[in-house]
Amino acid sequence: MSDLPFLIAEIGINHNGDVSIAKKLIDDAKNAGFDAVKFQKRDIDIVYSKEFLESHRESPWGTTQRQQKEGIEFGYKEFEEIDAHCKSLNITWFASPWDLNSVDFLEKFKVPYYKIASPLIGHKPLVEKIARLNKKTFISTGMSNINEIEEVVSIFKKYKTEFELMHCVSTYPMDFNDANLLSIKFLQNKFNVNVGWSGHEKSLITISLIAVSLGATSVERHITLDRTMYGSDQAASIESKNLKEFA
Repeated sequence: MSDLPFLIAEIGINHNGDVSIAKKLIDDAKNAGFDAVKFQKRDIDIVYSKEFLESHRESPWGTTQRQQKEGIEFGYKEFEEIDAHCKSLNITWFASPWDLNSVDFLEKFKVPYYKIASPLIGHKPLVEKIARLNKKTFISTGMSNINEIEEVVSIFKKYKTEFELMHCVSTYPMDFNDANLLSIKFLQNKFNVNVGWSGHEKSLITISLIAVSLGATSVERHITLDRTMYGSDQAASIESKNLKEFA
């Protein structure tokens, strides 16, 4: 990796199940000089219980959690289109798989990287499966304690798989005073590894710049076309028209 931080635009589920929105976000990330875009992939029947999926939720797709989750989840056809679009622009894409089936799904596209999302750092079968693939993996440390981080680090070292920890505070959006950026130095010193910053802050670039000044080797920020759009992550995202501030 160069001296510049590796810039990841986290599209996640902010595309709201619309490939045209995803493509616009990819275009904006590419034009702003980001290195990669990242998505999330779930098999909803594994990640969520039957009872949860049958429960009530108002959304643009219906009145149940299942309808909402199915509405925002891309399948093979959509990711095939995303894969082709990213290749045409020469920008990398990868994803955070939330279950074992989703790792197999992503392998069909030969993604070059993986991301372990904060809620999944304790999912040992998932961590092991990803580590065995020997592909560089970004590991968010939000929602975890030091013992859980040590365990994940030991798994990746066991398989000799390249990885990077990403300091993360799992509040959406995150208040400036909660950033705890000195954790970047702490994790670097404790594990002797590269450490990045995965942010959900309200500010555009200030906290990311401080993180880089403290040695962050990657920066991941959620992006959206419009922070007022439907979706749980939109308010904690940067509008993609402003991504050029990172250039």
